[in-house]
Amino acid sequence: MNEPQWLAEQFEQNRGHLRAVAYRMMGSLNEAEDAVQEAWLRLSRSDAQEIDNLGGWLTTVVSRVCLDMLRSRKSRREESLDAPVGSDATPQEPASKPMHRYDPEQEALLADFVGLALLVVLNKLNPAERLAFVLHDMFDLDFEEIGGIVGRSATAARQLASRARRRVRGTDAAQSAEVSEHRRVVNSFIAALRAGDLNALVALLDPELEVQVDPGLLPAGVSSEVRGAEAWARQAISAAKGAKFARTALIDGAVGAIVAPRGKLFRAFQFTIVQGKITRVELVADPARLQAFDLAVLDE
Repeated sequence: MNEPQWLAEQFEQNRGHLRAVAYRMMGSLNEAEDAVQEAWLRLSRSDAQEIDNLGGWLTTVVSRVCLDMLRSRKSRREESLDAPVGSDATPQEPASKPMHRYDPEQEALLADFVGLALLVVLNKLNPAERLAFVLHDMFDLDFEEIGGIVGRSATAARQLASRARRRVRGTDAAQSAEVSEHRRVVNSFIAALRAGDLNALVALLDPELEVQVDPGLLPAGVSSEVRGAEAWARQAISAAKGAKFARTALIDGAVGAIVAPRGKLFRAFQFTIVQGKITRVELVADPARLQAFDLAVLDE
């Protein structure tokens, strides 16, 4: 076996791990594949005999590529987070290595495995925080290595991960008895929507339920306010195509639900819950409001 073939085989053995790292960094399979392909390009141009730990070297390279991509993404505010970085000039692998094409179904499965709510919250972190949290809390890299990637000391890297962890997991209030009870109610709400179970949904709602729907979701002339549990429950079930993407999360410190296909925040439900019943629902779809929410995950 010649050296290029050996190198390609070694890279393929690491591809799954590299894609897992990159996907958690980027929240996009397209971008993750771009980062992995860039790592292959850099490896193919390097002297492999000088690399003592190929797996560690590749992880570092992919992490740095992702950090650059995240910083570029953040600096271009006008560009949608859904747009793949480098879509106009995707880096090409050498002819001996096939491109891995984007697969929406594969990304949906991967997003669900990682955790849709977690991906949404990771998108709220700055690039260095995201990298430190992902590499330490998900892949167990030490802070010395992480510090080298982000260009900071090990102590600073530890602080980045700690700050990110607090934002991802919320405050101690997330462990309160009230949050636990509200979480049970919201979990049941999501389950009833997914199952299309009208009776179960109505049982969770106060008979005098008030609902405020984002006007942008409604046809012109339709009221954005709905009253009454059963009337709204029927509407909700008939329009619940995205319920499979719904997850319980903390929204500004209160238990709510987010709808996030492939980890991209699309809708948010804010609830008022009194004595185990939902008395008010606000359905938010406005991108500016969604972006402004302080989100944290509840273990899925």
